[in-house]
Amino acid sequence: QVQVVESGGGLVQAGGSLRLSCVASGSIFYVSAMAWYRQAPGKERELLASLTTRGNTNYADAVKGRFTISRDNAENTVYLQMNTLKPEDTAVYYCNARVVTMRGEDDYWGQGTQVTVAA
Repeated sequence: QVQVVESGGGLVQAGGSLRLSCVASGSIFYVSAMAWYRQAPGKERELLASLTTRGNTNYADAVKGRFTISRDNAENTVYLQMNTLKPEDTAVYYCNARVVTMRGEDDYWGQGTQVTVAA
């Protein structure tokens, strides 16, 4: 069993900052990559940022320069530092972990954490 748990969401004023955290735990051999997605009401889930164990990062254009993904490999934890938040950043934020277990490699999702940015 693998569990992925996000934390750190909340309500913030436009221009403010939040830091999200995500921990993967359970019967894990190896976490090859972790990523953050978000889904706003009526919209599809979108990839925001990803980070591999080797340190390769990718960002969506919508958050490039404002959001930073980082990772603690030893703790299977990934963070998303979000600065200069805008009302359009309001969404449920999800963590994805690509995990290798005894059954092979698979993607695991957290339950999501709400981020609300007030104008």
